[in-house]
Amino acid sequence: MAATKAAAAKKTSSSSKSKTAAAKPRSKAARKTARAAAKPADAIKLLKDDHREVKAWFKEYEKLEDDAEKQALADKICLALTVHTQIEEEIFYPAARDEIDDDDLLDEAEVEHASAKQLIAEIQGMKVGDRLFDAKVTVLGEYVDHHVEEEESEMFPESRDSDLDLKALGIQLAERKAELMAAAGA
Repeated sequence: MAATKAAAAKKTSSSSKSKTAAAKPRSKAARKTARAAAKPADAIKLLKDDHREVKAWFKEYEKLEDDAEKQALADKICLALTVHTQIEEEIFYPAARDEIDDDDLLDEAEVEHASAKQLIAEIQGMKVGDRLFDAKVTVLGEYVDHHVEEEESEMFPESRDSDLDLKALGIQLAERKAELMAAAGA
């Protein structure tokens, strides 16, 4: 009887361990995103951190020569930008539009996103070695540099000076980012 209870306890313990293990994010990026969601930053810090990360990846891409590494990094860049633009469009831009008086700036940001999404779709439909693949990744990096400069020098300061609750927005952005990354298997 005691052996049966011990076996049942062990089985319960191992099944709860496997549930815990299954609940943990699989990849390094998913674990990092989960930690960020657990420790929310304000919205602007979260978005700036995304900007810095992807800009570093573009610089890294320029130095790569191995096709497999280039493909993996291009895929990583495209996923990160897809998620980033989605959380901005779903959460940050509508909140900013309600609080800052600069519709032109927000309209331009949305058009820049559309251009970036078009290039991302083209890159995702190609592979390293295809004609114009490297050029498209380079141009995407240039678009991102321009977009980031405008957001960080104009939109973010206007947002900080507004009545936006940047902590609450940061929580929403981090949660949505974690959802999208998990859905993408990252």
